[in-house]
Amino acid sequence: MGVGHYENFPVASLLCPPALRQPVRAIYTFARTADDIADEGDATPAARLDELARYRRALAATVSGTTTTSSPGTWDGVFSALAVALRDHRLPAAPLHDLLDAFEQDVRNPTYPDRVALLDYCRRSANPVGRLLLHLYGIDDAQSLRQADAVCSSLQLINFWQDLSIDLPRRRNYLPQADAMHHGVDIGDPTALADTVPLRALVRDLVQWAAILMAEGAALPLRVPGRAGWELRLVVHGGWRILERIARMDCATIARRPRLSAVDAPLLAWRALRYSAGWFNPERLA
Repeated sequence: MGVGHYENFPVASLLCPPALRQPVRAIYTFARTADDIADEGDATPAARLDELARYRRALAATVSGTTTTSSPGTWDGVFSALAVALRDHRLPAAPLHDLLDAFEQDVRNPTYPDRVALLDYCRRSANPVGRLLLHLYGIDDAQSLRQADAVCSSLQLINFWQDLSIDLPRRRNYLPQADAMHHGVDIGDPTALADTVPLRALVRDLVQWAAILMAEGAALPLRVPGRAGWELRLVVHGGWRILERIARMDCATIARRPRLSAVDAPLLAWRALRYSAGWFNPERLA
């Protein structure tokens, strides 16, 4: 999944409501630490899964309010902060366990036969973060949850298509097999995973898919009040800006990774001020 995905979410920025900065930091740190266990260093897959199992036991102990000897001292800060967030904001435990399910899946490094399978991964790797944030904002209606899932899945997919030049050399491949076959790309052949016309066409289709999902959830920031709503406007526009950069480089993200920089800040601020859900039309990226 890559920790870069979590950088798309608000982490105690100036726009994050002050009362929510502690729980937002706690959620971020919990996810980031687990992601590092799954993805960083040179541990074997078996060792990573064992450590994630101990991390999950520490989560269960924290949720239940009991102590555990299964978590090393390096995790003390993670779970002490999470305990405060759980106590003060009644965070649901299921999304936190879903995140760990996704990290364990990353360690196993499967291939994804189709978009349904990849969205199921996003349901556990990305959507829980959005649902936890909505919980903090006191929003739990069905429409907002659907919109949050669409935005979060879109952000996760954007991260995948943005990071092809990083993930593919590491043998992390999130390209759906069915889409790849449609474009004549054999994702099992390393020589086919190069900057070719078919691969660019594949990425172009996948970028459109991410854009459609973002458009489906784009009304969400207008449903979130106050500073949190402004934060989400910037998050959504930041993801869309990455899609624009991918489109402008003719979808050659296998060659280099597009990224945002300080020069994008004025444009993102201007777009946030003029925010309209109807603006997010995938045809803008064609």
